[in-house]
Amino acid sequence: MKVIIIGGGAAGMMAAYQAAKCGNDVSLYEKNEKLGKKIFITGKGRCNVTNACEIEELLDHVVTNKEFLYSGFYSFTNDAMMELLEELGCPLKVERGNRVFPVSDHSSDVIAALQRGLRKENVDIYFNTTVKKILIEDGIVIGVRLASGDTVKADKVVVATGGMSYQATGSTGDGYDFARKSGHKVTKLTPALVPFEIKEDYCKQLMGLSLRNVAVTMTADGKKIYDDFGEMLFTHFGISGPVVLSASSYIGRYQGKELKFIIDLKPALNKEQLDHRVLKDFNKTLNKDFVNSLDHLLPKKLIPVMIELSGIPEHKKVNEITKKERERFVSLLKHLELTITGVRGFKEAIITQGGVNVKEIDPGTMESKKIKGLYFAGEVLDLDAVTGGFNLQIAWSTGYLAGMN
Repeated sequence: MKVIIIGGGAAGMMAAYQAAKCGNDVSLYEKNEKLGKKIFITGKGRCNVTNACEIEELLDHVVTNKEFLYSGFYSFTNDAMMELLEELGCPLKVERGNRVFPVSDHSSDVIAALQRGLRKENVDIYFNTTVKKILIEDGIVIGVRLASGDTVKADKVVVATGGMSYQATGSTGDGYDFARKSGHKVTKLTPALVPFEIKEDYCKQLMGLSLRNVAVTMTADGKKIYDDFGEMLFTHFGISGPVVLSASSYIGRYQGKELKFIIDLKPALNKEQLDHRVLKDFNKTLNKDFVNSLDHLLPKKLIPVMIELSGIPEHKKVNEITKKERERFVSLLKHLELTITGVRGFKEAIITQGGVNVKEIDPGTMESKKIKGLYFAGEVLDLDAVTGGFNLQIAWSTGYLAGMN
């Protein structure tokens, strides 16, 4: 059987590899000059391949349409993906939060391993080749038309063109056009796993400051919609970092509401314990100015901002600070509140939220319920998860099912 795969990213390579392993004649069309351009930059160039948690936990980290992924995650598990990469010559390691990376810390080794697999299974790869149209007759796929005008016949076509994020890698939304033109519904597309823009000016002052081990909560009109623990970063426009990116996947449905991002700078201590700790610090620096008493409590960059927000004059002597002022300062340490005004665009988004409506796709095979022989896999589908290797696992598992079927 002649199978065409459109897109040489994670889902496309997996679909091509599995389809060829099943004895099909497979051609992969990639509009870039090489495969896996987006894989190359994921995980800051280290490639967080998957997450080594239990399958149920994998599913818990999916934000959109998790029920659709039961079949995919159980058919091709995170363990199966790790085994495959190791077999293809890319040794892996597991880090904090069960994140899986290549031992070398080079995403290029993941791409090279998958390419070895494709070569071994005799997949024909066409670089710098753009598919312009999927050819359909009487509700059945018959092939594709290339940008060059050439027509290529096929029995099956897999669309694995990615989303709209990181457009420099070639993710320019082609798959959504293919889907719409073949009669499929595409849900609203928004940037996800993306930094926040913040109203408060002092973010600019804090630019470059990274906070580790903070607890964060996001609220919409005062109601908690997300919480997390980990690392974040202040930028010239607002905030970024792992806990922020994951939180961004949850704000789409709360647009128009007042969104707040609340940071607990000292999550290991409750208010009483923290008050005790601050009092201890104050007792050691009784005759110093307030501004000079906080070095053991806060990063240097954060001190002027916290002093201003506390309303305590910076040159007030520590022994003159009232109990009420101290309690207000402790509350601030436990509840630093930022106002979210928006998210950055697709250029800075790691993934796209939204995509081909999964109600129109068979979750066991990835075949369209509308067009026979047409399959969709990876980010082009309306599926997304938080950071930690979960989105790549969606690509591997859906690519696997498309290729197998």
